[in-house]
Amino acid sequence: MTIFDDELIAVKAKVLKLGLMVETAIRDSVNALVERDSELAKEVIKNDHLVNALDVSIDEECVRLIALRQPMARDLRLITTAMKITTDLERMGDLAVNIAERALELNEEPQLKPFENIPKMAAITQSMVKDALDAFVAGCSRLPYEVIKKDDEVDDLNVRNFNELLSLMLQDPKIIPLAVKRTYIAKYLERIADHATNIAEMIIYMCKGKMIRHTEITDES
Repeated sequence: MTIFDDELIAVKAKVLKLGLMVETAIRDSVNALVERDSELAKEVIKNDHLVNALDVSIDEECVRLIALRQPMARDLRLITTAMKITTDLERMGDLAVNIAERALELNEEPQLKPFENIPKMAAITQSMVKDALDAFVAGCSRLPYEVIKKDDEVDDLNVRNFNELLSLMLQDPKIIPLAVKRTYIAKYLERIADHATNIAEMIIYMCKGKMIRHTEITDES
């Protein structure tokens, strides 16, 4: 194994570490909301700078490898994919902070109704992030295609959540401020799922050298 191989392994390890931090932030932000745990929400917000710092560190290392090692073909695709992944993960971290901030606000208010759609959205979204990162490590597999398919489930739950809250707002206009904040949270999760989809698409590019963004994915061809 060459020094460059070791450096690529180190980059992968850093990306996985960042992914784990973001997965934790997503989980904790939603738990802070559902369990009305404001201290947990504050912890998510406080730790965001760690996500940002690791994102910058990975980008700097990738730029260094491109400049010094002049990678080609698959190695170059791996490095550029790592840079893209970290960008998406950092944005997911920001969205987790957004959820935590809304949780702090909602935790000060009476409970509108039990959370149903949001925990379901969060569970699917977290699985998408995990599977996308697993695909980054494993390389060519079915995983990135499964991630892309799951995005529709999150979109459907987002629409269902909005429609249910809209019905409640029409019945009682006084709850509009609370309901709107809950629609924001569902939208944040929907955007996290979009970022996970972006990562899955980049994994396919890394493996096959083919961009599939803005195209319909039906199989692994």
